[in-house]
Amino acid sequence: MAERTVPILPCPTLQPVLDFYEALGFETTFRQKSPTPYAVVVRGGIELQFFGVKGYDPAASLSTCYVVTDDVDALHAAFRAGLKAAYGRVPVRGLPRLGALRDTSYGVRQFLVTDPGGNCVRVGQPVRDEHHHTPAPAETFARALHHAALLADSKEDPAGAARIIDRALGLPDERPAPAQLLRLLVLRADVAGRLGDEEAARTALAGAAAVPLTAADREAVRDELGRLAELRD
Repeated sequence: MAERTVPILPCPTLQPVLDFYEALGFETTFRQKSPTPYAVVVRGGIELQFFGVKGYDPAASLSTCYVVTDDVDALHAAFRAGLKAAYGRVPVRGLPRLGALRDTSYGVRQFLVTDPGGNCVRVGQPVRDEHHHTPAPAETFARALHHAALLADSKEDPAGAARIIDRALGLPDERPAPAQLLRLLVLRADVAGRLGDEEAARTALAGAAAVPLTAADREAVRDELGRLAELRD
């Protein structure tokens, strides 16, 4: 027996969704207009199917699926390059958007990509056998980052993530190490953009760009520096 699972995802109209996935390197292998607008896109071993729904609101979508890969870094880089070529920049807020590449607390290195129909495709590579969440760190700023990242991505609650980061950075008697500060500010800029708070995004981006980093720090925050470049583009 050789079963496989194919997600079927909604959208208001097909063309913007198909254009988006073609920018990511997918090929449209099937399309029909009636009785229901329907299309299939394929990239390597990834197949996604879509159906059109009149009046569907992408901003209110809860549709999602998970793609498991053995090279998440390469796939993120390919998606990033394709989007930049198609859109002139990497879209990081609104719809569509490409999320940050990061290591999660549940043993997966992943990123999220959200299409014009509001569908969130989570793309990840397991980096350990156990996939339960690790306990939140005890250290103040590592703990704040842990919870803020979960709210931003897993729970799609950027406002909650922003509150956690602002509270941590506002502590009167504690300051994060440079690498921690860079991580917190990049995530703060990211969620501010998703919330439409341009002033907060600019402030966080300027603060992140000004953080002094050693060579070791820069290696430790390589993912965040890549996201910083995307957010400043």
